[in-house]
Amino acid sequence: GAYDALFLSVREVQVLTSDDLHILEVGDEPFDILKFRLGKDTLLASQDIPAGHIQEVRLVLNDTDNRVIIDGKSYELTTPSGQSSGVKVKVDESLEAGIGYTLTLDFDAAKSIVRTGSGKYILKPVIRAIPNAVSGAIAGVVSPVQSNPRIYAIQGTDTLGTVSDSLGKFYFPGVPAGTYKIEFRPDSPYVAKTLSDIPVTAGSVNNLGTVTLGIE
Repeated sequence: GAYDALFLSVREVQVLTSDDLHILEVGDEPFDILKFRLGKDTLLASQDIPAGHIQEVRLVLNDTDNRVIIDGKSYELTTPSGQSSGVKVKVDESLEAGIGYTLTLDFDAAKSIVRTGSGKYILKPVIRAIPNAVSGAIAGVVSPVQSNPRIYAIQGTDTLGTVSDSLGKFYFPGVPAGTYKIEFRPDSPYVAKTLSDIPVTAGSVNNLGTVTLGIE
């Protein structure tokens, strides 16, 4: 948009899923959304949300500090429903358990500001939601269960750790995409085991199946 700045004061982000409504708190300071373009973005809010289907995201604005700067002059922005029920953004995306996602909101500033006949400015946001999976997951089962291994996913100097449950199942959620070495370090007398070149792709779970550990 052809403005000097466009400040929004967002109180909270509401994420409506098929099961529930989740409230994500946002910082108090208004931010100039025109600073975030040409591939640059900023984090509004972050929270763990149960797996399921996202239907809608709502941006609930504060009553004040929403303004547009034009030729060095500040104009207050009023939003017909933004402060009460929230600015609604339709989303149709399923979230898989254990996968990290970002939801990018692409704000069209040029289409979102409407000047009235009296010279006032109204905010009627035109926003496109872009869901992106930013991580994958690794899963599997250790046999025998009584080997009780500590399990590590290693990439360079970065290490993730987990343990198997009472059924031998293990799971690494939120794993950045890449290639990993998986190490199994069991209790004695079971022998340690390493799996190399295990790929992780954003948005998917690599199920290693059953990993059998031998005895010394």
